[in-house]
Amino acid sequence: MKKILTFVISIFISAIGTKAQESTPATGPLAEGIDPMEMPEAMLFHVDTLLMDWHAKHLLSPASSGLIMDTVEVASDSVYADRLARIPSVMDMPYNDVVRKYIDQYTGPMRSKVSYLLGAMNFYTPIFEEALAMYDLPNELKYLPVIESSLNPKAVSRAGAAGLWQFMVKTGKLYNLKYNSLVDERMDPVKSSFAAARYLKDLYGIYHDWILVIAAYNCGPGNVNKAIHRANGSGDYWEIYPYLPRETRGYVPAFIAANYIMNYYCMHNIAPMNAQLPHGTDTLHVSRNLHFQQVVDLCHVDMEAMRALNPQYRKDVVPGESMHCILRLPFDAVAMFIENGDSVYNHKAKELLSRRKYVDLKTSRKGGGGFFYHTIKNGETLGSIARKYGTTVKALREENDMRNNNIRAGKRLRIPQ
Repeated sequence: MKKILTFVISIFISAIGTKAQESTPATGPLAEGIDPMEMPEAMLFHVDTLLMDWHAKHLLSPASSGLIMDTVEVASDSVYADRLARIPSVMDMPYNDVVRKYIDQYTGPMRSKVSYLLGAMNFYTPIFEEALAMYDLPNELKYLPVIESSLNPKAVSRAGAAGLWQFMVKTGKLYNLKYNSLVDERMDPVKSSFAAARYLKDLYGIYHDWILVIAAYNCGPGNVNKAIHRANGSGDYWEIYPYLPRETRGYVPAFIAANYIMNYYCMHNIAPMNAQLPHGTDTLHVSRNLHFQQVVDLCHVDMEAMRALNPQYRKDVVPGESMHCILRLPFDAVAMFIENGDSVYNHKAKELLSRRKYVDLKTSRKGGGGFFYHTIKNGETLGSIARKYGTTVKALREENDMRNNNIRAGKRLRIPQ
């Protein structure tokens, strides 16, 4: 039974496509020997773009040291290998020249970005760790979003992957992340984290090797399976490495390097950005359609904060009448929302949420009237029918696209009213 289940899961997720991040390219140099095509694109996100995120603007500030020290501490290969071996992990994190290149990237050109990432992890670590713990997954996987999205909850790839965990639409739907014109739950940090944990667990059920799981998360099980086949059935990532897509060849080494820098940043004179604790928030169940502007006006919440706390709503509309919806607000705004009750839902509702339920169909091409049908009887002419209904032969011909006055019993005529 277990083998059958594993096979079903394999078929179930093998159709999942690949993904790649998209953002403003970094302007700094790449570490020597790194092909940009083999770098996870989130590593190229410019730190100035990431700092435009609402959480970053309001809750992060420069490192307590005032700046990141310019001195780049470079260690020997043996030191790097030893430090990686000392990370408390159930995952295999070996050291080699490729991993070294990505460590050099984080400790060199990307120092300021690492400072940002260390600060931003304060917002998301509790969410990631709770989701991973629920499915009994290695805690080190919490650093996957570092290379997936650079911790940008609204990151979108050229291929259409979105959110912290960079789900494709199809994959997200398989793991119950709703997507429609108004809602994209791939950008919900909480829901997407639990969906990612389930997906990772399913992948582990196929490969029983966390490094292969990480590779499959990036390029899809299909590409990993093809690489295994080309490597004569080897299940060792470093054996199938040459047969993987170019970005995936850099993805696993980048993940190992991310684990390294998140544990040993202080050894390289990198100071995390100071992070304030986010203001307390709570959630509300919304059972009616609601526009963000209604909440902004009556509950005194900043629109930018509304969007940052509820990134899953694509058009500032919560479609509560169509689906089960959650709205996250600061504590004081939750109290005001409950206190105002229907006033929030009714405020500017026609202006902000008006959608026509019914519309009168204009069926006649002349005037504003409608029409009805008349079945032609033997002996009737177009003129007699026109007189019967108080209209004209010309009007009947125009209404029925007739070229002449010929009619036939049993046919139906449209009679304009």
